[in-house]
Amino acid sequence: MKSAEPSRRGRLFVIAAPSGAGKTSLVRALMDRVPSLGFSVSFTTRQPRPREVDGHDYHFVSEARFVEKVRRNEFLEHARVFDNRYGTGLAEVEAALATGKDLILEIDWQGARQVRARLPEAIDIFILPPSRDALEERLRNRRSDTPEVIARRLRDSVAEMSHWSEFRYVVVNDDFERALEDMLAIVRGDGERLRRDRPELAPLAASLLA
Repeated sequence: MKSAEPSRRGRLFVIAAPSGAGKTSLVRALMDRVPSLGFSVSFTTRQPRPREVDGHDYHFVSEARFVEKVRRNEFLEHARVFDNRYGTGLAEVEAALATGKDLILEIDWQGARQVRARLPEAIDIFILPPSRDALEERLRNRRSDTPEVIARRLRDSVAEMSHWSEFRYVVVNDDFERALEDMLAIVRGDGERLRRDRPELAPLAASLLA
């Protein structure tokens, strides 16, 4: 009797971007277009924001519990971002991938580096804004941060963007619909034109980091 073929292992899409590049909006739109995509819910020590739901937006945990999970090596990746800790549960990700589920993981460059070390088959994508001016405008249009916080986020965004070349694919969010189509192409396995080594990215990156 012929044994059944093993099910396909799911793919992990790691998506990073500087604050204000439009990552969250793109990920939401991508998941609307590809309902089979799952979202890896991260653990965090920060306080829930209005309308955020524990277990849906994040797993909200205490500092002590987070540290204990680090000690037990229960995170695929973890990092401190601003004044809070964030981490991705290793068991949760492995369980989903083992069933053939494709997952999206929204993290920063530090986390992406850790994921590459543990799951080198992960498909990593970095989202860039079209200019520094556009990035600053998007941050200011949130109208939820003080000028001091905006200035800090801009500085941190430049530091984050300096790691763009570590990612396999780079999407420039100049036009939202075009950026979404680029994300869809990568998910479909048709993203060769969006690789990090395409020549037009170098001058853009230089202007963003200047």
